[in-house]
Amino acid sequence: MIHGVLNVYKEKGYTSHDVVAKLRGIVKQKKIGHTGTLDPDAEGVLPVCFGKATKLCDLLTDKDKTYQAVLLLGQVTDTQDTSGQVLEKHSTEDLTNEKVENVIRSFEGEYDQIPPMYSALKVNGKKLYELAREGQEVERKARRITIHEIRILEINLPEVKLEVTCSKGTYIRTLCHDIGQKLGCGGCMKELLRTRVERFGLEDSIRLGEIAQLQKEGILEEKIIAIDEMFPTYAQVVLPPKTAAAVRNGNSFRKRDISQETALKEYENDERVRVYDESHQFIAIYCYCRKDDLFKIVKMFFDGNEKK
Repeated sequence: MIHGVLNVYKEKGYTSHDVVAKLRGIVKQKKIGHTGTLDPDAEGVLPVCFGKATKLCDLLTDKDKTYQAVLLLGQVTDTQDTSGQVLEKHSTEDLTNEKVENVIRSFEGEYDQIPPMYSALKVNGKKLYELAREGQEVERKARRITIHEIRILEINLPEVKLEVTCSKGTYIRTLCHDIGQKLGCGGCMKELLRTRVERFGLEDSIRLGEIAQLQKEGILEEKIIAIDEMFPTYAQVVLPPKTAAAVRNGNSFRKRDISQETALKEYENDERVRVYDESHQFIAIYCYCRKDDLFKIVKMFFDGNEKK
């Protein structure tokens, strides 16, 4: 079984779920998960976790992301992108590049964004897009998100090409809609390309066809990033056999329990570390609590079926 993370390029026409289903067929294993939904019309970086790395999915979903998007002004749709039904059309003749730039830049920083009806968020156990398809619209609570940076790459009104770096939970479709509303002419998203998720960039992403070929040649695992390599800034801690056995069950341990080769270090409060046994098998991520002088479990990656 493959364990690790692969930087997949999601192509147009596929849902994120479709990508996972295709990969299950290619590598012949069921335990695979993606790290954040991309709409079928969107393209770009989709980190996919295999085997034990599926425990990383929630950690990667929380990471900041970067997108390139094309904003189309003068048009409002029910889905907030050009795939939806047009609800309004407005003239953009009075817009100037300067006005558009000023309004776009006003969205940098924190703002309360109302998720779109056409989204996978659930209300009373039902996905919003399911309700929307039934013609229902329900009240959605605004969520505080952060737009770290918006770079205006090109203005050719009524279209604007943007690069957006944002926090988790941000809907670029809704950002485009909100910019259009503030400009008074409406707006929707025409194109979306995700270019970065944490360490994963567009330049290193691999399309499904390439993945199938690599698997056929028996070299796909060369492209898989090992689980512990996802935490390059965390210090390594090696434990002797008795302590390692306890840690595999999620028990805490003390600094004095660490093997000498990695013990010569002062640990900060709440510092996270990668924990290994003496054969350098990765076990878990732990966090140091200075008050108790204890390392406590954050995320276990050891599988009970593995050899100890």
